[in-house]
Amino acid sequence: MTDTPILEARDINAWYGASHIVRGVDFTIQRGETVALMGRNGMGKTTLLRSLLGLLRPPQARVEGSVRVHGRDMTRAAPHLIARAGIAYVPEGRGIFPNLSVRENLVMAARPGPGGACSWTLERVLLTFPRLAERIAHGGGQLSGGEQQMLTIGRGLMTNPDLLILDEATEGLAPLIAREIWRIIHAIREDGIATVIVDKNFAAVSAITDRSQILVKGRTEYEGTSESLRANPDLHLKYLGV
Repeated sequence: MTDTPILEARDINAWYGASHIVRGVDFTIQRGETVALMGRNGMGKTTLLRSLLGLLRPPQARVEGSVRVHGRDMTRAAPHLIARAGIAYVPEGRGIFPNLSVRENLVMAARPGPGGACSWTLERVLLTFPRLAERIAHGGGQLSGGEQQMLTIGRGLMTNPDLLILDEATEGLAPLIAREIWRIIHAIREDGIATVIVDKNFAAVSAITDRSQILVKGRTEYEGTSESLRANPDLHLKYLGV
């Protein structure tokens, strides 16, 4: 890890109209680190991520606080500039282009990383996602939910990012497909790409991550190693239990 984080956010506050959703959250990701962002539904996880990525804009929303990417001030920067700085986002709901083929969805995103890295090519993505290789000419709208999730992750990797953010990585997927997604996330981690994972599968996400941060009503209520969180079931029950 380098001394300068890939992403460093301080005192993030976010509002939708009069509703104060995120309240004074700090969030930092170091190079090569894998972090779980957890919390029950409606606790501000997606709003925090969208705040960091410049996706919340007036008049619908308001964001305060500072965001730095690789030490550079990116507060209130446009989303495409944050993406160009090396951050890829796999949103909840996937957001593929249903009228484009699998190949077109992938190739349209292809570019070198911010340091010129080009290790994630179309060929490598298809080797990592054999299902996509089998459906390379199919339209995005013809894919199953799990295949669409693979396509969205593959599209993010085609940008050769330093940081990949996965919002609800396995939400609504069949167990067999979810296991395949976790296998792919392991491979991404081994490649050295920093990752933020939002997912309700506590066992799976805590086993793969270095740190965990839990939001409760828009505030950070736990921040520490995932190992410590797994070893303390009372914390898990208090902040994540139904």
